[in-house]
Amino acid sequence: MRKLKLKLAGCVLLTAGLFVTGCIGVPGPGLGIFSIPVPVSPYFQGAYEDMAYEKNRYNQVPILPPISEAVPAGLDEPSDDEVVRLLEKAHPNKGGVPFLETRYRNDVKIVKELIADYVDPPRFFPLTGPVQVHHVHYKCTVYYQQVIRVGWPIPYTQKKNDACEVIYIDKDHLHAVGEQHRFDLAEAQQ
Repeated sequence: MRKLKLKLAGCVLLTAGLFVTGCIGVPGPGLGIFSIPVPVSPYFQGAYEDMAYEKNRYNQVPILPPISEAVPAGLDEPSDDEVVRLLEKAHPNKGGVPFLETRYRNDVKIVKELIADYVDPPRFFPLTGPVQVHHVHYKCTVYYQQVIRVGWPIPYTQKKNDACEVIYIDKDHLHAVGEQHRFDLAEAQQ
């Protein structure tokens, strides 16, 4: 009889705890079992934040004002952050198990070279209208020292002082077409 009372008291406390936390029983439209919050791992939270940062910062194509007389210089060269993020996607620095194997990139130097800068003739893009595509291509060479530390079964460190990677970055953007180009484009379509 005593065990039954303890079980009953435990069930009552558990039920009361659910209602007191605010997770269940909140007035208004309810989602049932889906209204209970589920914790998110910091790993996935960081991955989602990185995806949102890259989308907002690097994966959008701007539409700039019309080109006047000469071909304008392209947008700014790629930032060091963008180059390192693309290097990490191309050649991940995996092995992040502490005391088992860790990898580092030290003394990073980035050299950026403009390869090409040209503008296409005016075209019509749906949902955008008549625009010109301005192509800007960069060659980014990353020089660094790669250090690999292994801690088990036999600890050792391996260094490669002259590691080098080359990354090509295309920074294409759009220029709206001025009135003269619109007239030429309309004649070409007829």
